[in-house]
Amino acid sequence: MTLSFSFSPCPNDTFMFEPIVNKKIDLRGLAFDISLHDVEHLNKTALNHLPDITKISFNAYTKVFDRYQLLNSGSALGNNCGPLLIAKKQYKLEELSSLTIGVPGYNTTAFLLLKYAFPDTTKFKEFVFSDIELAVQNEEIDAGLIIHENRFTYAQKGLVKIMDLGENWETKTGSPIPLGGIAIKRSLSEDIRNKVNEVLYDSIKYAFEHPDSGNSFIALHAQEMDNQVMQAHINLYVNQYSQNIGNNGKNAIHTLFKIVNPAIQEAQLKNLFVR
Repeated sequence: MTLSFSFSPCPNDTFMFEPIVNKKIDLRGLAFDISLHDVEHLNKTALNHLPDITKISFNAYTKVFDRYQLLNSGSALGNNCGPLLIAKKQYKLEELSSLTIGVPGYNTTAFLLLKYAFPDTTKFKEFVFSDIELAVQNEEIDAGLIIHENRFTYAQKGLVKIMDLGENWETKTGSPIPLGGIAIKRSLSEDIRNKVNEVLYDSIKYAFEHPDSGNSFIALHAQEMDNQVMQAHINLYVNQYSQNIGNNGKNAIHTLFKIVNPAIQEAQLKNLFVR
């Protein structure tokens, strides 16, 4: 059986899933049609119920949880790894409601965390995440919401941090930051969903045990990213939650769901994950 599997070209995803792409592990009789896309593109295809398996922002997942179930492996979730709000100059927090802010997509968890911190902000402009720094530098926007490797590069470009939105989330909720996970269609059989869960677990386990084996694949899709930035990206976003999200990680996602959809039922929360 061949399943479509979409994930991002960012180093954390390519690090985790290169063993699947290059068949370095037992795929349990499955085959995968792989495609790589920007996170907001992934969110939009999931909202249209297109891929069988996909990386998805947890914010977007709250809109499709009736069609997709989360896998226990492959998540981006942790501490001190959230999106940053940056600008060319230091603004006072009370000024933010009047600023135009560049965002990496309205379905991203980063956008949710921005609205969670600053509910009165209303002026936004959408960009591919990697273009936001330049847009701030060129004064196309007043401030930018940055994710992924840009948190390692903004200061080198003369930009300043207004707020760490992940830190704000952790302080207010006491939970790790739930950024994104891997979702699989509920319409697939339970046996297939469980097999995919096992394949992803084994892929990440292999990547941890052979950390240099996927370097060429990672570098190919990281475009012109500096090797040190690429490794820092992997170190930050691939952690204990990536191989198995565990109860602490699941509780963080439950917290996010209750913020987005306070009416959600406990029974629904218990059925978000495979197994």
